[in-house]
Amino acid sequence: MFETKDYPKLTLEELVSKEKKMKSYTILVAFLCGALMGVAVWAATHKWGFFKTVMLMVFSFFIGNKYSQALKDIQAEIGRRNTEN
Repeated sequence: MFETKDYPKLTLEELVSKEKKMKSYTILVAFLCGALMGVAVWAATHKWGFFKTVMLMVFSFFIGNKYSQALKDIQAEIGRRNTEN
């Protein structure tokens, strides 16, 4: 999902395609983050351990942040190319 970081090397068509593909994953990523947060809340209320609860929340934040940053990078590169032309 987050495999390419060389966005300036991609063509505009590839960037638009990658943006559409990533936008289609938005609900999946939100569901995954929500599920992890739900498990973290359950773990906190059932005395599963403070460390495990915090790690689930950090992992959820990491996934959401990584996805959001990759999508912003692609959109920034598309915007940069559109202003050049």
